[in-house]
Parts: sequence; C-alpha cells; structure tokens
Amino acid sequence: MTTLLYGLSFLLDLMLGDPPHWPHPIRWIGQLICLLQNWLRRHCHSERALYGAGALLWVATVGITYLVTWGLIALLTAIHPWLGLAATVWLTYTILAARCLRDAAMAVYRALQSGSIEESRRQLSYIVGRDTASLDSTQVGRAVVETVAENTVDGVIAPLFWLFIGGAPLAMAYKAVNTLDSMVGYRNEKYRAIGCVSARMDDLANLIPARLGWLLLSLAAALLGLRGRSALCLGWRDRYQHKSPNSGWSEATVAGALGVRLGGPSYYFGALVEKPWLGEEERPLAPADILTTVRLMYLSSMLAFCLFAVAAFVFKEFVV
Repeated sequence: MTTLLYGLSFLLDLMLGDPPHWPHPIRWIGQLICLLQNWLRRHCHSERALYGAGALLWVATVGITYLVTWGLIALLTAIHPWLGLAATVWLTYTILAARCLRDAAMAVYRALQSGSIEESRRQLSYIVGRDTASLDSTQVGRAVVETVAENTVDGVIAPLFWLFIGGAPLAMAYKAVNTLDSMVGYRNEKYRAIGCVSARMDDLANLIPARLGWLLLSLAAALLGLRGRSALCLGWRDRYQHKSPNSGWSEATVAGALGVRLGGPSYYFGALVEKPWLGEEERPLAPADILTTVRLMYLSSMLAFCLFAVAAFVFKEFVV
C-alpha cells in the first residue's frame, strides 16, 4: 500500500509539477526559515554567536518540519484513514520536483530557441544562484544542464531515498535540510557563520543519494543510447572536482553522458568564483543538450523509484 501511495505521488509530480498558485509546504518552510533567521540575527551578533544560531536554526527548522508533518498525518488518520492517505499522497507529491525541473529547463530552452538571450537569462535567474546578466547562450545552456544534473539528486532521487526509509515526515525533513542549504548555506560574509551547519548537514543528507545518482544516471545514459561508459568513468574521475562533495557526482556524470564540459568559472554576487571543469569537451554544448539532460533526469528518477521500491520490499520480507 505504501509503495502504491508513493507511486501515485510520483505520477502526480510528473503530470502536475508545481502550479505557482497552489499551496506548497516548501514555501512554508522557506517562510519559517526567514522568520527564525531574522529573530536569531536580532539576538546574535558576534561570529561565534552566529555559528550557534545556525545550529539552532537547523534544529528548529528540521524538527518543526518533521513534527508538523507527522502530526498532520496522524491527526487526519485518526479522523478517517482515507484522510491520512490523502495527506500522505499530497505531502509526498510536494517533495518531488521532476516536472518542476523540466518546466524550468524548458522555459530557458524555448527562450534560447527563439533567439532571445535576455529572456533566457531571465528564466535562468529563477533557478540558479550565479549572476546571469552577462552570460552568452552557451553559458546559459551549460548552467541549465548543470542545474538539472545537480537537482536530479536534490529534487528527486534524495527525496525518494529518504521517503522510502522514513515516510513522508522524514522526506519532508530532508526538504527542510535542502531548503536551509539553498537559503543560508553560502560561504560569503553574510551567511558563512549562520549557514555553516545547514551547508554541512545538507552535504551529509545527500552523501548516499549523490553516489546512487552517479550509478542511476550512468545507467539511464546507457539505456538512452548516450555515452554510458563515459558517464560512469568521468563521473568517478571528476566526482571531487566540484566544491561540493556531492554535486560533482551528478554533474560530471551528465557531462560524460553528453560529451561536453560543465563547470568552469562563474560570477556569484558580483564575485568571480573559480571552479574546475568537469568532463571532456568532445563537442560544444548546444541547446538540445537541455532536452537530453531532462530525459536523463526523468529516466534516472524512474529507475530510482523502482530501485527503492524493490529494496523496501526485500528489506521488509527479510525483517519479517
């Protein structure tokens, strides 16, 4: 029954994505982070105090998210079991981001195809943290491919991993961890102290999913007739070239699958950040690579769901 509920949520995400006017728990988590961060900054001013405040921010956000999710499902189940099932499906659906990733990537792709570099930069700015105002079309395409590759893990594989381990409460807690990292997990002056714990805990939460993503993306590349062997080998070779201990796995794997280079220097908040290149440039990156990366994301996500469902079934049978 549980796997069927998760499968329904997975299908809902593929069909519906994230309609902007629908209520969404991740937005509420973001609002909670803003409220807690503002309160903590009013009371903590030294760097040492901000490190402690960052730990408190992480514990409070993740703890509240887990308890509220668990409490809501328990309350609705007590009222009527069908309400609890419906809440589980809805909450599980909201933690997955495959369709949302696809839609965001396609918005940039359509702008590139129409020849509007300004519109492609604007659409890109919604999904990346780097400065986009001066990017050319190749750099825009590279940024989209990198974002889809990285978020294949963060937005789909990792949430599914934690979902099958601990249900909707643990998966929602993971999304709180991920949201904290995206909002405060920066190394600049403003966030270095208060975001330190959030950044490190996000690294830990994605440790296993990132490595599974390397294998699943490589398998997806082979099944799609791409460079499956290169994806596997370059994903392993360049896995630690990225500043993140996890993002390099998926980005280098996708670079290998496409036969292009990803990474390289980029501007963030007006400052140049030197990043190493990932993969081998067998050819220039083209807008069509965005479409191929979306297909890789979809197929590897489906493979992840199947893998985790089978693992959960086998584990249950073994334990019983």
